[in-house]
Amino acid sequence: MLGKTYLTKQASLLMKFARTTSDSELSAKLISKAADLKSRADPLPDKDQGPAAPDVSPDRQPGT
Repeated sequence: MLGKTYLTKQASLLMKFARTTSDSELSAKLISKAADLKSRADPLPDKDQGPAAPDVSPDRQPGT
């Protein structure tokens, strides 16, 4: 599964390309694809929300 950071970066690059092209049809397609990627990225968490490592206790802080 692709992560939020990757999808957001790809959408940003598509928007950059859309602004630089003089072909209005291509620009519209790039903007549409960027919007699609952004909508896929929005519901994803900002960071990995996976389980904690087995040696980490939720009531113990490192170094204690």
